[in-house]
Amino acid sequence: MSANANNVPFYVALLSPTIDWTVVDGVTEIPIEQRSEKEQSHVQGINSSGQHDWVNTTPEGTTCANYAFDVTPAELVTGLITEKGVCQASEQSLKEMFAEK
Repeated sequence: MSANANNVPFYVALLSPTIDWTVVDGVTEIPIEQRSEKEQSHVQGINSSGQHDWVNTTPEGTTCANYAFDVTPAELVTGLITEKGVCQASEQSLKEMFAEK
């Protein structure tokens, strides 16, 4: 969103096997995996007993969101970079580039 708001081109590089041709609206159809919040609130280190352990770096009771990835709406993407070249971030452009699909 920041790139778009500042007129900076934003490209996504991807391999064609990662394209799900059955998805029409990735923002609503793709479930976003939530990873362990411990990855945000802790680091591996030496605890007070001298043992190698996860060490909390946040105030007690802090909750964290830890999304594995996000989905950028196509209208914010300038283009897609694939092994076949660059195309617009649209269903039509992808279908033209990958006519065999």
